[in-house]
Amino acid sequence: MELTLTAETGRITGSRSAGRLRADGLVPGTLYGLGLEPVSVAVKWPELRRALTTDAGTNAVIGLEVDGMHNLTIVKELQRDPVRREVLHVDFLRVDPDATVDIEVPIVLVGEASEVEAAKGIVEQHLMRLTVSVKPADIPDQIELDITELDIGETITVGSLTLPAGATSTVDPEASVVAGVATRFSEEDLGGEAGEGEGGEAEGEGEGEGSAEAESAE
Repeated sequence: MELTLTAETGRITGSRSAGRLRADGLVPGTLYGLGLEPVSVAVKWPELRRALTTDAGTNAVIGLEVDGMHNLTIVKELQRDPVRREVLHVDFLRVDPDATVDIEVPIVLVGEASEVEAAKGIVEQHLMRLTVSVKPADIPDQIELDITELDIGETITVGSLTLPAGATSTVDPEASVVAGVATRFSEEDLGGEAGEGEGGEAEGEGEGEGSAEAESAE
């Protein structure tokens, strides 16, 4: 779903000007891409926040109205204050609705790895986001990965992910996304089971030898 924002133009660049804009509830930004000249803009923070807090998050497709011109965009970068985390600057990238764009999509694990839990192991997620090439209208909110069948020692790779129709990724298909990993608790359990098995076999051998000696004595 495309969201619409109206941007103001003609802002003076520089840190002092940006500070005054933020004090007035505006976020300074830049609109660029598709071979056109970059434009310095400013958008109202409440409207930008509304656009970025949908299910699509920062991957939302935004129709940016600039001086009466409609621009199809995505947010390419957000600069935040390292302490207060407020947005200091936003970069809008113009996109072609009929061309693919490279974008990072979060990978979300679904289901429960019951075999891993039963063995007192842990599920390790090695890849949190996947870069995909996809048309703007088909950008997914997230990529879901079912870990129900995951077991200790097993790995689910990028090649196992289900991408949206028409989407591709240049990430190595053998790259690990998630793995079932043993912990010292699961290894202790495995060691205990092995020890019991060895002990049981030794006891059985001893009983057999004792019976043979008794029969021989008789």
